[in-house]
Amino acid sequence: MQDFTGGAINALPITHQSTGNTDFDERIRKLVEDWGCNNSPALIEEMVITALKMGRDQTTVADLKLFSRSLKELRYSARIFAPYARFRKVVVFGSARILPEEAEFIAAEEFAREMRENGFMIITGGGDGIMGAAQRGAGRENSFGLNIRLPFEQRANETIYGDSKLINFNYFFTRKLNFVKETHAVALFPGGFGTLDEGFEVLTLMQTGKARIIPLVLVDKPGGGYWKTWLSFLAEYLLKVGLISAGDFDLFTITDNVKEAVGEILRFYKTFHSYRWVGNRMVVRMQKALTAEAVTNLNAQFADLLQEGGIVQGKALAEERNEPELKEMARLVLTPRRTNFGRLRLLINAVNDAELQE
Repeated sequence: MQDFTGGAINALPITHQSTGNTDFDERIRKLVEDWGCNNSPALIEEMVITALKMGRDQTTVADLKLFSRSLKELRYSARIFAPYARFRKVVVFGSARILPEEAEFIAAEEFAREMRENGFMIITGGGDGIMGAAQRGAGRENSFGLNIRLPFEQRANETIYGDSKLINFNYFFTRKLNFVKETHAVALFPGGFGTLDEGFEVLTLMQTGKARIIPLVLVDKPGGGYWKTWLSFLAEYLLKVGLISAGDFDLFTITDNVKEAVGEILRFYKTFHSYRWVGNRMVVRMQKALTAEAVTNLNAQFADLLQEGGIVQGKALAEERNEPELKEMARLVLTPRRTNFGRLRLLINAVNDAELQE
């Protein structure tokens, strides 16, 4: 399972909620068993009990419709993504108003094509413009479209239209959750409110540690000034008055070169595989172990990041047993200060640049 929170979801205990009535509890347990819910039945029981409690709470019809439809959307999207869990994916955001002859469209199509050639699938909002360009570059077989139902007419782009991997959402929040939950990288091309909203969403989640750190690349047309202007606003206003920190700028990369954008994402996964939190400890999983000298250098370079102890190379922790497929990977274990996630991004860069054991 891909845990977009970096282990926080995996670490949650499976509680045994009760209705307060042992007869009802047993009936729910038997219902779940008879339905054939063999995968985490206690969690299914908990959701059934929550639904029953909402009925007892006299929850309004409007809220019940919201909760019911949200759960249906989350369930359906999880079922669509499940067969493709082994593939890395990159989300591409950008304006639906960009025309095929424009440089941004051409760049997005080229970017998606190169990511596909490097084994990544592409996720977009399913519309035209930058989204259509990315899906044209990736091809139908390698694309997901997360479309949003709007009051005005909106049709999915020609590449993804009619495909089983086109998912229609009624709510932006369930759609946004799937963008973040399912992806391994994000590429932002020039766009309007929606593009900026998605970009700031990802930045906020990484800055606060609520989502795992992934590559966030802001791509412009050759010589373009869209993201440079955006960066000036951040530096001249937000940073100067202390609303963000200098380390937050390490959470993203700006480029007007497609090959640099692709290279930034590929570099992120060169040695680094993933990480998760086990209590206050961060466990970095790697494709291959580092040399002892490389670990020593990391300790010296990132001493300011550590809350206590050092960076130690070792094996899987007991708490990671719910991810057996990653058991044999090399690991770095550290207890960092969870106040500067941009610094953690630089640590991942350093791991990818470090010398590996033969």
